[in-house]
Amino acid sequence: MTITNKNIFILTGAGISSESGIKTFREKDGLWDNHKIEEVCTIEAFQKNPDKVNRFYNERKISFNRSEISPNKGHIALFELEKICKKDFLIVTQNIDSLHEKAGSKNLLHMHGSLESLYCMYCGNKIAYDFDLDSSYVCFKCKKPGNVRVDVVWFGEQPKYLDQIYKFLDKTEVFISIGTSNNVYPAAGFIDYILSRKEKILLYEFNLEETAKSGLFTESFKGYASETLPNFLELVSNGIY
Repeated sequence: MTITNKNIFILTGAGISSESGIKTFREKDGLWDNHKIEEVCTIEAFQKNPDKVNRFYNERKISFNRSEISPNKGHIALFELEKICKKDFLIVTQNIDSLHEKAGSKNLLHMHGSLESLYCMYCGNKIAYDFDLDSSYVCFKCKKPGNVRVDVVWFGEQPKYLDQIYKFLDKTEVFISIGTSNNVYPAAGFIDYILSRKEKILLYEFNLEETAKSGLFTESFKGYASETLPNFLELVSNGIY
């Protein structure tokens, strides 16, 4: 029986997007595109200087949508795997870009939010993020200005969809981790949660280098996801996995 006859859970991190030209969220110097994280990625920063925070995400939005930024072969391989999976399939991404959607993926949750939408902190109204946001913007639902923000999870905030994620983890038969260290919680706890079920589950890791949790995986594939994932998909299609 191949993995296409099993419930498949995919976790993706910054590694798969970096191959498409998107800078990782936090470099080793603690900065994101030369900005201190605490100045652009916290509710306190937004309350102190909303237009600085808005400009930062407006610039990221433009950067992510450059013509040269497109899904790579790793993203496309995941879409192809989704198409041939005969049971339930879910991608949970820690990335805020839309490269999975652009590749065609449908069963997808952005646990850290997405640069595709905004929301009003007064009334919760969701708004398409297709314009430059500033603090003068008035929510068209509640008619109140100043508290529309990017729909991205900031430090100190709860990641999204955790109930849905853990519900799927309860039935996961194949866990695939791609381009992530599995060191940052709550995503780092997904493997521990699966292993606590004491059932036979296949775990595959795709990363450039060994991680602290590589030893927990059934098999680890080292290299660029744009190369290793298409190769893995071919093996799956031929019934090897």
